[in-house]
Amino acid sequence: MDWDVGLVFLFSSMAIVPLAKLLGEATDQLSVKLGETISGLLNASFGNAVEIIVGVAALLNGQLRIVQTSMIGSILSNILLVLGCSFLAGGLYHKQGFFNGTGAQTSTSLMTLFCITLVVPAAYTSTTNAGMQNHCSNLDECPTAGLLFISRGTAILLLGVYCAYLWFQLKSHPFLFTAPSSPTAEQNSKVTVALAETEETEPRMGTAAAGVALLLVTVVIAFCAEYLVASIEETAVRYSIPKAFIGVILLPIVGNAAEHVTSVWMAMKNKYELTISICVGSSIQIACLVVPLLVIVGWIVDQPLTLHFHSFETIILFVSVFLVNLLLVDGKVNYLEGLMLLTLYFVIALAFWVT
Repeated sequence: MDWDVGLVFLFSSMAIVPLAKLLGEATDQLSVKLGETISGLLNASFGNAVEIIVGVAALLNGQLRIVQTSMIGSILSNILLVLGCSFLAGGLYHKQGFFNGTGAQTSTSLMTLFCITLVVPAAYTSTTNAGMQNHCSNLDECPTAGLLFISRGTAILLLGVYCAYLWFQLKSHPFLFTAPSSPTAEQNSKVTVALAETEETEPRMGTAAAGVALLLVTVVIAFCAEYLVASIEETAVRYSIPKAFIGVILLPIVGNAAEHVTSVWMAMKNKYELTISICVGSSIQIACLVVPLLVIVGWIVDQPLTLHFHSFETIILFVSVFLVNLLLVDGKVNYLEGLMLLTLYFVIALAFWVT
């Protein structure tokens, strides 16, 4: 059927919403059986399936800038939009939330490392003689041999760091990623009821059934997202929406729809460890797993994808990670912190609208 692109966009968006709710339900059931750390990791992994599919498809088609902007946009969407909405929604139900600040700081420190690895290629291309040689009209399409070497070597190192992070999170130091077991007297007065409700949660679905549901729903979401992504570009051309805005804002919002609903839902139930695991964990997966893998896949298929992002994007990512670091350092959260994250995200959206 030759449907109007606007109808495809509308119906695909509407289909993702109930599917995201089902994904959240399956994740909640897994959190009861497996623990919040592992279920948050699973949710982040399945939630990033859309980004991986879109990234590989764009890479094979030679759309390197779409790959870069969509990856940066996915990280910003997770740590600002999704996390901000979660903190805001949770703060409306609970005066103050608590989580393990040490584990959160470990995760955000890894994001800071990724930001630094983006600064190195940018500095190389703009300050060294070797980096400034053989420039064509578009550096993204013909990077220097040195830039490719730095990007591919860094990608391999980031993959190693991500493997070490998984071992750190799941095996050697899992206690850093669980909720505090003994809140202080002041905290008890505020969270006793919420903790009791969490402890009383009974699984309504077996582990195998919840895992199968998580997998099937993710497949259907990826199917709907494919139609949605295909309709976005044509819709943007018709309504004169900037391409940078599409890559950084629109595509990530679509790809993170499932995680968005799940994260907000967990925050409303006072499960902030799971919320942070989904949002920050998903960003870490994109930064230290998806982006390096795409660089290596580009190496294999002879597409010169590098870690040299535009300076504007690198600066925006750096200040966003800096703000998240400041807000997570104390292990407490309220609605005002969510509002701060959302404000920064909307400022960035305005900037990309006129880029």
